Amino acid sequence: MRQLAVELRTRRMTLADLPGVMEIEKEAFTNPWSLEMVKKELTQEWSTVLLLEESTPWGWELRAFAIFWIVADEVHVLNVATHVASRQKGYGRKVMDEVIAIGRGRKCTIATLEVRRGNVPAITLYSRLGFRTVGMRPRYYADNQEDAVIMNMDL
Repeated sequence: MRQLAVELRTRRMTLADLPGVMEIEKEAFTNPWSLEMVKKELTQEWSTVLLLEESTPWGWELRAFAIFWIVADEVHVLNVATHVASRQKGYGRKVMDEVIAIGRGRKCTIATLEVRRGNVPAITLYSRLGFRTVGMRPRYYADNQEDAVIMNMDL
């Protein structure tokens, strides 16, 4: 049986994409960003909401997204999520590869992020991409007081 190649694309989010992004946000996180928070990111010049879409017979379907800031020479990753039905297929890695490529293209020298200590799949992904643990933020997450692992990557 021949497997068909998957066609993927990344692009910046628009207001029309808000319902799809919010659907993924709500299913991915116990304490999701509000609609207003995501919408505000579209108005900040330093912020990018990057979508990863897959071509299907019905059109382009959202699979993952990343929200990140570029400030001076730093990429700060704020939020990465993959549609629940699309996990373990490499979409999170692909959207993060593009975030890193954009940062390098903008002459950034470091990428940084915080991740829940208990989010082992995300920590594993970030480690495989080249991020390293550089510290902890005790009780960082307000919903359950979970620690955040601080990870950096030289670009």
